[in-house]
Amino acid sequence: MTEKPFAYSLSHAEAGWAWRIFDEEGETVAQGTDLSQSGAQAAVESAIARAASELRA
Repeated sequence: MTEKPFAYSLSHAEAGWAWRIFDEEGETVAQGTDLSQSGAQAAVESAIARAASELRA
């Protein structure tokens, strides 16, 4: 089974960093904010891993 690809965006926001994860159709599958860019990147990686594991289940 092939994994569904995901894309993400990080953007600087007033209160830190906003992130969004998109599926291959461009639909938002997860989003959030973090105080630091590195924290937002870690949240993205974690959310992508969760979403990929849910697809495999």
